[in-house]
Amino acid sequence: MKLITFEPFRTLGLPGVRYIKPEHMNQHLDELRQADWLLFPGYWQVHSLHYVLKRPIFPSLCSYHLGHDKVEMTRALQTACPDHVPETLITSGDRYGISQVLDTWRFPFVAKSVRSSQGMGVSLIENRAQFLDYAERESVLYVQKLLPIVRDLRIVVVGQQVIASYWREGHGFLNNVAQGGTVRTDIPVPDNAVQLVQELSRYLDINHAGFDVAMVDGHPYILEFNRLFGNTGIPDLNQRVQKAMADYLFSAPPSSPSSDTRVSA
Repeated sequence: MKLITFEPFRTLGLPGVRYIKPEHMNQHLDELRQADWLLFPGYWQVHSLHYVLKRPIFPSLCSYHLGHDKVEMTRALQTACPDHVPETLITSGDRYGISQVLDTWRFPFVAKSVRSSQGMGVSLIENRAQFLDYAERESVLYVQKLLPIVRDLRIVVVGQQVIASYWREGHGFLNNVAQGGTVRTDIPVPDNAVQLVQELSRYLDINHAGFDVAMVDGHPYILEFNRLFGNTGIPDLNQRVQKAMADYLFSAPPSSPSSDTRVSA
């Protein structure tokens, strides 16, 4: 099987992988056409690789498109599993949107930048001044109900399986490990949270993601998922990711929409 990666550090454990710098993609078109899998392209490469060269990519197209920003992600989740998404308002950053939030939402609530990860761009809004400061920075307003939790779950999916799940507990508002959160493996992970992520990832064809899940009175709420997640949560997580990725990629050769990926003049 011919594998080409555009991000070598995420594919270190895979045998026989060739690395091509993303910016040199068009210098290697024949090799890309012959590859069975193209791994971890940048978002800007996805359309050319999938729609033009018609090659299978990993993570899946859905992982890229639905996970591109919080707006795309949340709208998809609200359609797929509305009972498992916290109350969320997405509106414009103009005077109308600002008034809409101030007229209908009570403090405190959570406000997010639509393209952020690792807890960056996430703010606890406790008063009008904090909200106006947030709104001044954002063209799209994303506000979400503040859930009564002290920790949340990270559930990792690779291929078609959940390969890891653990609690994250912060020392303040954020639980992200990148923001100083602590991994807790001594607390059992609820089965219904794992089952929700397992079923949802398969339904949406998301095959490489870390899902953040909040539990409120035994009910799981999906906060977001990250296509490129950190591997530092538990000691052997990177090894689990590499094994699951290899199992998935080598399980069966992917089919291609067309064997002729050239355009004749």
